[in-house]
Amino acid sequence: MQETTGRLPLAWAVLMGSTAFAAAEEINIYNWGNYTSPEMVEKFEEETGISVSITDYDSNDTAIARIRRGGHGFDIVMPSNSYVPIWIEEGLVQPLDTGIVTDLDNIEAQWRDPEFDPGREYSVPWAWGSTGVAVNTSSYDGDIHTSDIFLDPPEELRGNINVVPEMVDVMHLAANHAGGERCTDDPEVLRTMRDTLTEAREHWISLDYGTIDSYTEGDFAAGVYWNGDTLRARLADPDIAYGYPQEGFPIWMDNAMVLADAQNPDAAMQFINFILQPENAGMNSNFHRFASGIAGAEEYMDPEMIDAPEIVIPEDLAGAGEFTRTCPSEVNDIYTQIWSELLQ
Repeated sequence: MQETTGRLPLAWAVLMGSTAFAAAEEINIYNWGNYTSPEMVEKFEEETGISVSITDYDSNDTAIARIRRGGHGFDIVMPSNSYVPIWIEEGLVQPLDTGIVTDLDNIEAQWRDPEFDPGREYSVPWAWGSTGVAVNTSSYDGDIHTSDIFLDPPEELRGNINVVPEMVDVMHLAANHAGGERCTDDPEVLRTMRDTLTEAREHWISLDYGTIDSYTEGDFAAGVYWNGDTLRARLADPDIAYGYPQEGFPIWMDNAMVLADAQNPDAAMQFINFILQPENAGMNSNFHRFASGIAGAEEYMDPEMIDAPEIVIPEDLAGAGEFTRTCPSEVNDIYTQIWSELLQ
């Protein structure tokens, strides 16, 4: 079966439950595709007797739009940090039940009181990482630590570039490349972003979540990609490398939250506490290849993850990374307009 990327729509729902017994309870998780360790889910089912069903989505916008419509039947969702405040403000998620979610202290100190969810009242870390560029170094041997890879592509890469269609990430990269900051409302920077993206689009083969195989089999020579997925590609093909754009790049965190209209909120809270355990978080990271945000999880991670260049940001480029945040609505409207034009 073709391997697919971590934050990728698979267009299917899979029931990952033990068939040895009829579970008394079930939780339905709505998550990015191929982003949940089957081994971890099996362990949860065996320990609790709660079966788990997973349905995939392809973007933050897709996820929130479906939940807003209601009638979805999901219990848990995994929005990125820049969307978490929107879920909270719209009443789409419920506060954590600390009578069940008892191990919040297992969260790494830097993630315990984030701006997007002060005090972790609603969410716990699922995974965190960065968005940069993946490059097949057999096709291009120049500097890969630049957004020029997709915004002003070298001749060797033109026509063979894929860009993941996640607006927040791409607009962040484009704003930094234009000399501006994330969420900028500077008219000159916005014009530069729009013009640069429009011109660069001619050199892209696709705007797709793609698959790891598309890189390892040579369908894509470069593109905007997430660090953990690039690591998965490199483990299959050592010519694949991850670049941290020196102009600036986003750092993000996906978070597990229980929906306000969850069918089985208590069981969902049990799953939330389960993923706070270092062994379980490490097991999950070994599958999706992103860092976890749970203290002690690294003790259970595969050795190749500990010092992987896709996971450990080089010291000379660390200052270029910026944690994403929710843009003001008026800025987001402008970004959406630019993005819609790009997708036409």
